[in-house]
Amino acid sequence: MRERGRTRRMLGMGARTGGALLRSRMGRDAGWEVLGEQLFNELSELKGPAMKLAQIMAQWDDLLPPALAEQLARLQRQARPMPWEDIRRTLVDEFGDLEAAFANIEPTPFASASMGQVHRATTHNGETLVLKVQYPGLERVLEQDLVQVRRMMRLMRWMKVPQARLDAMFDEFADSLRKELDYRTEFEALVRYRARYADNDGLRFPEPLADYSGDRVLAMRYLPGIPMREAEGLDDSVRQTLAANLGDWLTEELFTHRELHADPHAGNFATDEEGRLIVYDLGAVISVPEARLRSMMQLLGAAIEDDPMGMDEALRSMGGRQGEGAPLALYRESAAAMRPLFEPGAQDFSDARIHYRLREISPKVWSAMDRLQPPADTMLLSRTLNGHYWNMVRLKARLDMHARTRPLLAWAREEP
Repeated sequence: MRERGRTRRMLGMGARTGGALLRSRMGRDAGWEVLGEQLFNELSELKGPAMKLAQIMAQWDDLLPPALAEQLARLQRQARPMPWEDIRRTLVDEFGDLEAAFANIEPTPFASASMGQVHRATTHNGETLVLKVQYPGLERVLEQDLVQVRRMMRLMRWMKVPQARLDAMFDEFADSLRKELDYRTEFEALVRYRARYADNDGLRFPEPLADYSGDRVLAMRYLPGIPMREAEGLDDSVRQTLAANLGDWLTEELFTHRELHADPHAGNFATDEEGRLIVYDLGAVISVPEARLRSMMQLLGAAIEDDPMGMDEALRSMGGRQGEGAPLALYRESAAAMRPLFEPGAQDFSDARIHYRLREISPKVWSAMDRLQPPADTMLLSRTLNGHYWNMVRLKARLDMHARTRPLLAWAREEP
């Protein structure tokens, strides 16, 4: 990974983003689409933390300007791969003579992301593997890049987010990236998840292979599937089974195991003709404290019951409120926008009216940032739940969220 000019280019991206925010606050044309195109081109080449942050932001597309959100979303599906020559050097460092280790490695990756890319390989006994290869030099430039990302995050001060809160959010983000570089921990997570869900016919995880894995390469037995982003074209019955499996998995992860796979990027998931959920990437698994779950469910319960004071109390318990004067009207409007999803019976996640109402509210959320604050330790949790909401939208899921959440809401009301 080339270090030359990285700092200068990242500072330039920060300056252009700051200029767009300033123009927007002054009521002028911010040029979000042009900015988005520039960010896509720069980040596709730079990779690393800045690209990861942009991918996280893209999954909050109900809060971002639509033109900017669309351009950043391209990083999820169209990011340029690193040249094969660079990837090959990493493989040689890990395996030595590649011809002795493998019968063939496809030089064109079938997946590329912010921290690495995936190549299909064949062993000499004819077995097909996938090799997740860390971008060369990424570990060396990570800390340097994170310094620049911290500076870029300071732009949120314009949205009245206190510096202490920004520092806490940055620490959570930086810690998650450092863990993503630890392929041995991901290897262990795959082993753990395969054992945990061995008897669950609706879930599948690839088998990690120790003989072909190392510090910068994670090898897995090839597990074919239909990418989730292509699942929109499947029969409705398959999509509904897939959506139910996804919902069941998220619920069990959170409320039984207190863990969460925290990267909802659709490229990490696939399905098969039976609607099973296939999870390919376990590089971002986080622990979720019970107290945080209770507060979030109490917030949801208050929203469903149209209790703005209860919503404010839950937000304060999460660290999501500051100052005086609760924005009660905004609470009511937000609750009214999402409440239809939790009415009795199967509700359609693709109901466009819900998305429009949420998008209409987002400017009011930003204007209330002097009182509403993102809880410091929930950036990855919120990103995951929001990202899977949009996965459900794309699947045109119809789920009975009323029945699914009733026992969870009752649990949240119990004394811990």
